[in-house]
Amino acid sequence: MNTVCVTGVGLVSSQGVGRGPHLSAGQPIVDSESFAPFPIHPMPVLDMAPSIPRREWRQMEPWQRLGTYAAGLALADADALARVQGMHLVVAAGGGERDYALDEAILAELPTIAPDRREAWLHRRLADGLRPTLFLAQLPNLLAGSISIVHGVSGSSRTLMGEEGAGAEAVRVAAARVAAGTAAMVLVGGASVAGRWDTMQIFGRALHRGGFAPTAERPGMILGTQAGFVVLESLEHARARGVAVLAVLRDVRVDAGEPAARAARLAAITPPGPSLSLAPHAGPGLDGAEALGDGLGAGLEAAFPVGVAVAAARVAAGGGRLSVQGFGHGMAEFSAILEAAP
Repeated sequence: MNTVCVTGVGLVSSQGVGRGPHLSAGQPIVDSESFAPFPIHPMPVLDMAPSIPRREWRQMEPWQRLGTYAAGLALADADALARVQGMHLVVAAGGGERDYALDEAILAELPTIAPDRREAWLHRRLADGLRPTLFLAQLPNLLAGSISIVHGVSGSSRTLMGEEGAGAEAVRVAAARVAAGTAAMVLVGGASVAGRWDTMQIFGRALHRGGFAPTAERPGMILGTQAGFVVLESLEHARARGVAVLAVLRDVRVDAGEPAARAARLAAITPPGPSLSLAPHAGPGLDGAEALGDGLGAGLEAAFPVGVAVAAARVAAGGGRLSVQGFGHGMAEFSAILEAAP
């Protein structure tokens, strides 16, 4: 089996862009007003437009732009922009965003339409009012498609859905392919934008309300805008092309089951030693661990790729061996080990 290593990291969160702002726990940056009563960790100020062609930009929602941007950061960090031909892609993604203006217009007009005409009228209204990607229900694999188009990644592509567990499974699948030798290089990650009213509606009961509270002290999530992508390749492949190895990735584990046994399952898959916790709210695994959610918020599909990217950046900066562990707000427990290359 090949030794799997991280050679590129693309990170975006409320803390900033790239490895530097994520090398230590930063002060939480929280917007408690825009989506009150739900606080969020907002998107940082950044100009993504120069990195994405205008034609593609118009077809994307913010989460797609953010993911495509972060993927480009990871490719550049791995010195792999010229090696995307045949590179494989694994993405964790959620559902698409709503066109709020069209939603409001339809709801206002609907009572004036005769009941027997509403189905045909609604279909025509959506077809006329939505751009093609939204009419296709903003398919989750459009993020993978955008990354392929913008950055030229032309190998196989796989998209996984399922909130936090999807991000963990995406990394597990990508690492397994490199370890088995079925892929020389894999770009893997996810993105999530917190500032969406439709997300607030979907997760409302699972969200924290009011001002900021540390992860260990809140029963609900504070969503955080974040994206994390990493380039994975074998240690032998990385050394053959003369690129720096940021960290070795070992023992990616994903589990799931009934909530009552969560603590036991997480304990069984979490290795000893220094740890970064991806817990979205109070729960197991927080004792003695740094809660990434304090500074970054809950990232849903992006949470685990972001955690792996942060850990790799810290190992590369001399931080020693780190594990990343946590659980989903609904299901899934996950962990991985990042350590310096031998």
